[in-house]
Amino acid sequence: MIWSRTGGRDDGPLLVLLHGLGASAGAYGGVEALLPASWPGGWLVVDLPGHGRSDWAAPYSFRRHADAVLSTLPAGRDVVIVGHSMGGVVALELATDPRVRGVVAFGVKVSWPESDVAGAQRLAGRPVQLFASRAEAVQRHLRLAGLSELVPGDDPRVAAGVVETADGWRVAQDPATFGVGVPDMALLLSQAPCPVVLARGEHDPMVSDDDLAALADDPVVLSGLGHNAHVEDPQAVLALTRQLVPETP
Repeated sequence: MIWSRTGGRDDGPLLVLLHGLGASAGAYGGVEALLPASWPGGWLVVDLPGHGRSDWAAPYSFRRHADAVLSTLPAGRDVVIVGHSMGGVVALELATDPRVRGVVAFGVKVSWPESDVAGAQRLAGRPVQLFASRAEAVQRHLRLAGLSELVPGDDPRVAAGVVETADGWRVAQDPATFGVGVPDMALLLSQAPCPVVLARGEHDPMVSDDDLAALADDPVVLSGLGHNAHVEDPQAVLALTRQLVPETP
């Protein structure tokens, strides 16, 4: 089961917001707050499989994540997808669906040296870690999502990131999600029949200008922002959709 929530209007384009590895739909809280006044339709946020309130469903892959998201999309409605990091790859996997009118993928890690692949596999094989307190589990969740410096531990947006069990607290994320794989960005982009916006934060250490320039003629650099640009400046990320839906205010 994949957790999802809808908002906004029942007509107009549906904006689908996909979070990155280790995070949950809560990471888009700032973006969601802007949507009633700035998006000409409705929106959908999800917790991808193995994250937040969604079920654990190993093994994980970008394609399986995309198939889970497909199960939540309504028939006969235009869709625009915004994906961060891992969610950006999932968005590109979804680009071939005829309902999808455009994709924004930002903060996607493009270069994968062997050491990074091995590190991800080690994380995927780790056992579930239990904590004595919720606060400890929250801090671990924030570290895994790259949000430690951006979101305080008592922020309601982190609620879905931790779970209380009979033996203590743990992060909601299944460790096996780190084994999602390495994306073939060039192939995904070549197969996308809809417009695609590739973007990165100016200070994002996960992806460089050269990485994106090798994939797109006109990548966008979000000035002054880092990897979690949607948390740092929700308006800047939402603005990326305007070239896909020009009537957006």
